[in-house]
Amino acid sequence: MERALTTSCSLRCVPFAHPARHPRAARAPLLRAMASPVDQSLNPLVASLRPSATVQLTDTAVRLREAGVDVVALAAGEPDAPTPAAVCAAGIEAIASGLTRYTPNNGTAPLRAAIAKKLAAENDMIVDPAQVVVSNGAKQAVWQALLATCGPGDQVLIPAPYWVSYPEMARLAGATPVVLPCPAAEGFLLTPRRLASALTPASRLLILCSPSNPTGAVYPEATLRALAEVVAAHPRLLVLSDEIYEYVVFPPARHVSFASLPGMAHRTLTVNGFSKAYAMTGWRLGYLAAPPTFATAAGVVQSQCTSGASSIAQHAALAALGLGPHGGDPVARMVAAFRERRDYVVARLRAIPGVVLDAPDGAFYVFPDASALVGPGAEAPGFGPVPTVAELCRYILEVAHVVVVPGEAFGEPACFRISYATSMEQLEKGLDRIAAALAPEKLQRPSDVAA
Repeated sequence: MERALTTSCSLRCVPFAHPARHPRAARAPLLRAMASPVDQSLNPLVASLRPSATVQLTDTAVRLREAGVDVVALAAGEPDAPTPAAVCAAGIEAIASGLTRYTPNNGTAPLRAAIAKKLAAENDMIVDPAQVVVSNGAKQAVWQALLATCGPGDQVLIPAPYWVSYPEMARLAGATPVVLPCPAAEGFLLTPRRLASALTPASRLLILCSPSNPTGAVYPEATLRALAEVVAAHPRLLVLSDEIYEYVVFPPARHVSFASLPGMAHRTLTVNGFSKAYAMTGWRLGYLAAPPTFATAAGVVQSQCTSGASSIAQHAALAALGLGPHGGDPVARMVAAFRERRDYVVARLRAIPGVVLDAPDGAFYVFPDASALVGPGAEAPGFGPVPTVAELCRYILEVAHVVVVPGEAFGEPACFRISYATSMEQLEKGLDRIAAALAPEKLQRPSDVAA
């Protein structure tokens, strides 16, 4: 019999009875207790979140490849160019020289100073280094900006098509996302009139992304100035300007930072980083440049979740900023390759009957309209009905083994997104397969039924 343990106060404790040492009958109540259901309810804010479609599809491509399927992945927003050699060398130097400790929460002083210098020289933004918060990727910077500025009862205005995470981050902050449709006929750009008509006393934050993910649209300066006039008339309204693709712009288009416009510096939170410009996605480094109150708040959020970003990545980022204006020759070569690929992808997709697409001015995505290919009567032999573009993307995956992202993930169900941040060989293979799968003899159009 097990000995009961007692305390110095002679309070008798319940003996511990290990189930393996007792007969089945004696173990039954304990086993039932161990097997009793556990409350697995989630925080309602977390339970309401939808997983990132782009991350899910990228993971799908990896699983298919691991299973031996020859899949062409055109979903991920990741440059295929290598990180510039000088940046890699700086990372190695950081390790070799012992720069492997915690850094200050908001980033190292040399890097924050270099970012402020870059913003002044290239973006016409006067920012004190104390207004810069270096984070573990631009995604974290966006999230912390939302958490610092918004809460229950606030509205976050999000032009659609939008990056998949904006609405979910707004919900996680307790705010309400308000989607503002921006059709292809208007270049997928928010107009001042549409913004003005959507504003209410609850409007707290407008999110702009230029160049845009998923469309590649770049806001002209004139449009930004007109939007700024609307913003200026609403004292409570702030702007989050996501400029992570700023270097991937194809002339004559030109990137303009919203915070550089008259009267916008004190109400604009600018997000940028190193992943897209310098092919440093795995280094996980971004930053927020914001008015002092919001920069301080974002830093507090960061101090309670991740603390400072990688010391090695921060040292490498200093080398990246030292490559020259707008990233120097390595970035120029990468952008030139993107432009060549963009032109190829646009030409191939335009050649498919029913696909509508204008050439984007930036980023490394195209966002074709395929709504003419789907709907009542659209069908593929051996696959079945194709009522929506989302189902069309599933058809392309299952039949052509090409991964693309349905536009509904970005708030525009008529389109789908292709990333051309991959080799020309992969683009040729993928577009050959897509063209074959969407050929009229393979995919019956709704118009064929109507005729």
